[in-house]
Amino acid sequence: MSKKNSRSTPEAASFAPARDELFSHILRCGVIEALPEHQKDWFDDTLGYIADRYEDLSQEELSQLRVLGERYCQPVRRVDTVESGAA
Repeated sequence: MSKKNSRSTPEAASFAPARDELFSHILRCGVIEALPEHQKDWFDDTLGYIADRYEDLSQEELSQLRVLGERYCQPVRRVDTVESGAA
C-alpha cells in the first residue's frame, strides 16, 4: 500500500521544491547571522524571486514559505527541564 499525498492540487507540487530551494538559499546566503531588519529585506527579495520561479504557488503558500523560512532562521531555544526530586 502506498502513502498518498493529502495535497493533490497542482499548486502543492511546487511547494516542497520551493521550500527546499528557500532553505538552501538561507544557508548559502548566511541570512541566519543577519540582523532582523536585514533578514526582512532579504526575505522580501527572495520570496519575490521564489514567486516568479514557482508561478503556481498561491499567496497562502508563499506566506507559509516565509513563516517556515523565518522560523528556520531563529536561534534554537534551550528548554530547561526540572527533574522531580533533584536537589
